[in-house]
Amino acid sequence: MFSIIQAAGWPIYPLLLASIIAVALIIERSTALRRTKIVPAGLLASVVGDYRQNGVTDQMLQRLEGHSPLGRVFAAGLRNVKSSREVMREAIEEAGRSGAHEMARFLTSLGTIASISPLMGLFGTVVGMIEIFGSPTASGNNPQALAHGISVALYNTGFGLIIAIPSMIFYRHFRSMVESLTIEMEQQAVKLVELVHGERK
Repeated sequence: MFSIIQAAGWPIYPLLLASIIAVALIIERSTALRRTKIVPAGLLASVVGDYRQNGVTDQMLQRLEGHSPLGRVFAAGLRNVKSSREVMREAIEEAGRSGAHEMARFLTSLGTIASISPLMGLFGTVVGMIEIFGSPTASGNNPQALAHGISVALYNTGFGLIIAIPSMIFYRHFRSMVESLTIEMEQQAVKLVELVHGERK
């Protein structure tokens, strides 16, 4: 592997850096976007039961804010529970937008790596081809040397694709997860509003 990196030349080093960043982002988002951390099961029922028993307390709000993104959405709504239904929903929507933005953190960077990695690989290949054909040596008269030089130049394109394909797969997967979790948070928040305002049982 090290010999391939050496043979590919200096353009492969930015690709190596991009691959390290992509792996780090994928691991970080895989950990952060777990459903149990974003929308814990049973939280709505627990919050409604606590509200009906004790009302809204500072301890309850603090516990919810430190619990999860869904908990922060619920806390924003319960802070305005004495206001109208519309005010409560607006507070929940603001907290929900903030939560969605937090969930989408680093995804733009991962998508950028997925988009530019093939271009970086192609750039490395072009540099390699320029070096081959611009060399003053007699490699142009030697088909074997020319074929070897072209294969080395293509290492960059291959490496760029190796980075881009999984990065794009995970980027799209994470985007889908963020959308799904955001919708689930919205649905649970609407249920909370309806339950505390007596519109549902």
